[in-house]
Amino acid sequence: MGNRLSRIYTRTGDDGSTGLGDGTRVPKDAARVNAYGTVDEANSALGVLLAVPLPEPVRALLTTVQHQLFDLGGELCIPGHAAIQAADIQALERQLDHYNADLPALKEFMLPAGGEAAARCHLARTIVRRAERETVGLARLEPVRAEAIGYLNRLSDLLFVLARVLARADGHGDVLWQHQRRHA
Repeated sequence: MGNRLSRIYTRTGDDGSTGLGDGTRVPKDAARVNAYGTVDEANSALGVLLAVPLPEPVRALLTTVQHQLFDLGGELCIPGHAAIQAADIQALERQLDHYNADLPALKEFMLPAGGEAAARCHLARTIVRRAERETVGLARLEPVRAEAIGYLNRLSDLLFVLARVLARADGHGDVLWQHQRRHA
């Protein structure tokens, strides 16, 4: 087990820097900090989703994902550290296939809606997508394992599918974009 925080404030970041997991000090707006910070934000968004009633299998899956996102944040916070594995991505793909199997094919774009749980899931999806973009940006500057990017990509896909599942479970279904609507 790593170090436990006994004191929350240290004042060491008052100069605009923060410490990475390996002890290196970097600016708080460094690409690496943005990437793992957005992974943390995505994890918090999943916590907001988990605060509403959900089918138990979805709740269990999202709780597992929260642990994996914490692992991924650690991987991004410690240069050279590996936490997410190909098996984690494959597990997401299996869940994607499972939950997508009963959904009707989409022929139109969807709005991020469909009830409270679905809307929260869509919000988490968009934050995961931003985390992916920021991790790709980091990979242009420093080494990042392909598994980190692949995990975020697959997770955003899974959250899209789960939002559809949750919208159906709440009786709302998909809310389709009406691209040919008329303006008054």
